[in-house]
Amino acid sequence: MKYGLQMYSIRDVAEKDLEAAVRTAAALGYSFLEYAGFFGHPAEEVASWQRKYNVFCSGTHSSWTDLYPDRIEKTVAYHKIIGNRNYIIPGADLSTPEKIDEFCRVLCEAQPYLASEGISLGYHNHSREFALRDDGRCVWDDLRERTPVDFEIDTFWAFNAGRDPVAMMEEMKDRVHVIHLKDGFIGGRGTALGEGEAPVRQVREKAIELGMTMVVESESLTPDGPGEVARCISFLHRLDKEGTN
Repeated sequence: MKYGLQMYSIRDVAEKDLEAAVRTAAALGYSFLEYAGFFGHPAEEVASWQRKYNVFCSGTHSSWTDLYPDRIEKTVAYHKIIGNRNYIIPGADLSTPEKIDEFCRVLCEAQPYLASEGISLGYHNHSREFALRDDGRCVWDDLRERTPVDFEIDTFWAFNAGRDPVAMMEEMKDRVHVIHLKDGFIGGRGTALGEGEAPVRQVREKAIELGMTMVVESESLTPDGPGEVARCISFLHRLDKEGTN
């Protein structure tokens, strides 16, 4: 199996030296990368590192404000140079109806343009998107119904919110092509894969069944980012050897 890495997992390296982070992820055995910022590096430089270390960009976590009409062409040009096909919004302040309206408007306008350039527009959840309002609805409902975007299910944050991530993957399979494979404990404390209580094995099996891209994310930097994600890929390789699919 091939797995990707959300680069936020090794932010202690990436924020200081993005090339070193790309090199580290590749050396650990991750086949593709999901970026969480480029720290001022030109797209051509990032693309050159990918070629150098034999990895590719499976997606990015990038700001929705870069999709406004006066910025979107420059945004798309950057992402095409690095070979990105999945522009994923990692979250947004959607705390009022007005903010939800504006967010949905921008996504609805940007999605057709991105699609015409071969880039999928997606949204990544935390737990807060599932919090019910007084009207019995939640932000997740709004985004599903009011926008055409795809979704990157963060399976741990969904689990933390009381949702069944495996059931969500099945229900949303037409709009979910990428997931975060992630572990931790209810309450929000993250761990390396196999060290928490989230249903990592079942999520992995479902992703394989549905042909979804699996991106590892692990947030606690224990003892540091590279050390934590090394344990993640070792855990996944053990599952591969067990034939758990």
